[in-house]
Amino acid sequence: MSGSEEASRDGAGVGASRAMRIVTRSAARTVAWMCLAHAASMIGFSTYATLLPQLQREWALNNSEAGFISGAFFAGYMAAVPVLTSLTDRVDARRIYFVSALAVAAASLGLASIASGLATAAGMQFVAGAGIAGTYMPGLRALTDNVSGPSRSRAVSFYTATFGLGTSASILLAGAIAATLGWHWAFGLSAVGPLVAGAMVIAGLPPRPPRHAQTARVLDFRPVFASRELRAYVLGYAVHCWELFGSRSWLVAFFVFGEGLAAAPGAWSPAGIVAAANLGGLAASILGNEIAMRHGRERTIWKAMLASGLLSCALGFAASLPWYLLAALAVLHLVLIMGDSSALTAGVVERAEERIRGTTMAVYSMLGFGAGFASPLVFGIVLDLAGGNASVAAWGFAYASLGLGAIFVSLLIRRHAKALRATGKFA
Repeated sequence: MSGSEEASRDGAGVGASRAMRIVTRSAARTVAWMCLAHAASMIGFSTYATLLPQLQREWALNNSEAGFISGAFFAGYMAAVPVLTSLTDRVDARRIYFVSALAVAAASLGLASIASGLATAAGMQFVAGAGIAGTYMPGLRALTDNVSGPSRSRAVSFYTATFGLGTSASILLAGAIAATLGWHWAFGLSAVGPLVAGAMVIAGLPPRPPRHAQTARVLDFRPVFASRELRAYVLGYAVHCWELFGSRSWLVAFFVFGEGLAAAPGAWSPAGIVAAANLGGLAASILGNEIAMRHGRERTIWKAMLASGLLSCALGFAASLPWYLLAALAVLHLVLIMGDSSALTAGVVERAEERIRGTTMAVYSMLGFGAGFASPLVFGIVLDLAGGNASVAAWGFAYASLGLGAIFVSLLIRRHAKALRATGKFA
């Protein structure tokens, strides 16, 4: 090979390496920007759950009614997500995100100004859920449209994990603001977050119309359900959300109960313990996806799901433990639940065809948050039927209603993973 050919080859290699570094830096900036926007959009997400003990007293709600208000958020999400996320196959996801962020802000202001009981609070929660339906998965679509190659799985992982960061910030801010200014201000100030998020996405991402917009069919879910592989992810995410959102909706109230049983008050407030547990879940979500990339996605998912289900079945019965042990269990509880979160979402994004990626994410999110709608309500009903929220056994049975589903589906996914290995696919 001549010297000029070698120089040309070396120059091409240097050029390719430089281009790769530029692409990597650009992808990192995009991921960081979207994660910040995602966290901001979630500022009001856990305000109601954090203030539930106070609002339950003030509005004279029983446990079933309190659970219904929690579930109304997920009902709104479930109603809106099939349309809004499927539309990302036809419309630039940024536009859907921006309008939806305005809806979230409006709902927070409505909760601050007009909510006074079951009907009004549930109505505003419904609107908030519909708005989050237009920010969470469309935001993920906007992100994955702007990141490609090996970076995409990690981008999904970081974005999904940021859900926990936003939730923790929501819990801490709601508790702090309500303690100093009252619960009306806690809801009202949370409207700032989604307004900032909507502006960030519109200003920070380039327009990206879908490439298959002319052939995409909104609300045609048949290709998703026809895929055995996608069905496993959809079912797994539904159970993940059943367990996660059922627990998150009641975890602060559970710690208030546990604190009442303790001989001495805990060093941390119930809201602080739950916020810390959510932050632990963020790291677990990212780590779970890294393990899945190296050791098999389905294999990682079913093991994490089985472990979280077993602990969920035990958590409620542990209410009388000293606060520091109960806090440690709560952190481990959310760490295990979140261990399969990014692995599930990154997997479904990777396996979905580009032309139906929005539709796949719509089905995935709709059934997941549909389970999130039902589980807080079922939790409250079980709590009432088993003896009320002054009974350790009642809390135990209520948490078991979350864990049993995870145990059952983990065994189904394990069987699916074995089938993949039998056909030569790594699971």
